[in-house]
Amino acid sequence: MIETFTRHPHQVGETYGEHMGAAAGFGVTLIAAGMACVIHAVFPFLFEKTASHCVARLHGTMSLRGRLPRHDETVVQI
Repeated sequence: MIETFTRHPHQVGETYGEHMGAAAGFGVTLIAAGMACVIHAVFPFLFEKTASHCVARLHGTMSLRGRLPRHDETVVQI
């Protein structure tokens, strides 16, 4: 049963807690970006680039997940 909760986090090089924090952070950021979009729909002069900046930043962060060394791994540069 535990493996069900840890399989995906380990695939992206995180513990369950690290993954929960990252996923929750992404979710909160997306909710905030969505709220900015709704406000922008009514007041087009507000939050003109907020959502696009949030999405670009999240994409950059998510694209690197699983490709960076974990905090407990040693990186050797040659």
